[in-house]
Amino acid sequence: MRPIALFPLAFAALTALPAAAQTLDRIGESGEIRLGVREDAAPMSFIGEDGVAKGYSVDVCNRVAELLAPALEMETITPVYVTVTPENRFDAVASGEIDLLCGAATVTLERRETVDFSLPIFIDGAAVLIPKGEDPTFSALAGKKIGVRSGTTTETVLENSLAAASMEAEVVRFDDHAAGLAAIEAGEIDAYFGDQSILFGLLFSSADASSLSISDNTLTIEKQALALARGDSDFRLAVDRAISELYLSGAMVEVFRTNLPGANPGVGLEALFLVAPELP
Repeated sequence: MRPIALFPLAFAALTALPAAAQTLDRIGESGEIRLGVREDAAPMSFIGEDGVAKGYSVDVCNRVAELLAPALEMETITPVYVTVTPENRFDAVASGEIDLLCGAATVTLERRETVDFSLPIFIDGAAVLIPKGEDPTFSALAGKKIGVRSGTTTETVLENSLAAASMEAEVVRFDDHAAGLAAIEAGEIDAYFGDQSILFGLLFSSADASSLSISDNTLTIEKQALALARGDSDFRLAVDRAISELYLSGAMVEVFRTNLPGANPGVGLEALFLVAPELP
């Protein structure tokens, strides 16, 4: 991976970590950082056909590891990828199985009862994948079959949105996004509900991409970030410093263009690129 120049960091405090904050100590001793990745959350976090972890969030985590190395006076830090699911990903962080969750993780207050989050790395929102030419408004889905990935915030958003609009629709839950894509391609469902970034990933991978489209507007504005263990303020600060440098250097925009080729950042993400960097 290409090294990225890091601005001067105030890491002197790392030599005196509190007893409860062992992540940086362990990384320094082992030379490894354990990254939790998803199998099916393209383009944010997924396992490619070559068996390698890829995606926007994975790219961010890899670059964070690069930036942590000189801060810890190490030549390199080796990423070790651990596959997680929507159901166990936050428990894997809380238990110490992984150091950073590099997935499509929306920041919520409920989740912050279990884990901490880094600075935001992406702005996403719930959108709809539909056959091209169909009405993209949410109200047009009344009485139809709507697919969604189970165990995600998007599932909750869909349920709440239907209730708020007093709409009746058949919600079809899938164990993975690939199954949802196959269902809409086969005409078994009328729409597939998901984070807009993930829907772009599905569209890019579809053999029937020309017959599908994604709604321009999102029903929600969701901040995504890297999840890490609660209470480890030194590790979180080190991660946030690295993320800030990615914004300041323009590397975060490069990550977007690499992982979502041909897509344009939404208004929320453009604003994040502008305001997210923090001064050293």
